[in-house]
Amino acid sequence: MRVTVGIDDDGVAHVEMCRGSGNAIDLAMARGLLAAARECEADRVRAVLLTGRGSSFCVGGDLKEFGALPRELLAGHLTEVTDALHGALRIFAGLDAPLVAAVQGAVAGAGLGLAIAADLGFAAADAGFTAAYTAIGYSPDAGVSWLLPRLVGPKRALDLLLTNRRVPAGEALEIGLVSRVVAAERLREEAADAARTLARGATGAYGVTRRLVAGAFSAGLDEQLDAEARRLAAAAVSGEGQEGMTAFFGRRRPDFARAATR
Repeated sequence: MRVTVGIDDDGVAHVEMCRGSGNAIDLAMARGLLAAARECEADRVRAVLLTGRGSSFCVGGDLKEFGALPRELLAGHLTEVTDALHGALRIFAGLDAPLVAAVQGAVAGAGLGLAIAADLGFAAADAGFTAAYTAIGYSPDAGVSWLLPRLVGPKRALDLLLTNRRVPAGEALEIGLVSRVVAAERLREEAADAARTLARGATGAYGVTRRLVAGAFSAGLDEQLDAEARRLAAAAVSGEGQEGMTAFFGRRRPDFARAATR
């Protein structure tokens, strides 16, 4: 089994890559991520925590698998891998539930794409980020060419993509690849705490916020303001919005999970 997924009582979906060998992505791993993402579409999922077992989060594509294929089969095989992997990323991006990633060790290639797709990215102090694609004559996948320029700007993105230099955790935090850097021994605990906190929040409002932010780079100001106005009006009369206001005036903690089921 390349990927495991379990949903706890708080509504956190724990998705873990557990292949070994740096959690390199072969076709089975890509399909496992897609299956896990589909499980995260369940109504009871209120946050997703993505992790990689072992010393590294994910080193990218399985070059041994790719290298063993005859040339005439390679392009078709890579298309199958990216179709599954990109399907998983599309699902994660479309969820209302926020995505939290906890990364350690080597984070390369498609592993970089998975890491920076997270809304909250926690990195262990030993984590190192590398694009890696052009070093073997490949081009980016896993959304890297879309996400990276939005996070660090086009010039810095090209620097990372063309030079393939390793970005240590501290620099990754400074340039916006991750949200927080923590001690390696506390990585899982702090990321899980953040996921649980998010799971207690207003999932519907999170989903709207994720989509507004994602759309901000392609929308003009007028379009974005109109979208904000429509979304805010809808949020105010939703179950979550009503619960939030009632709790505010009642001076109590809102129960957004209960509001979502009403």
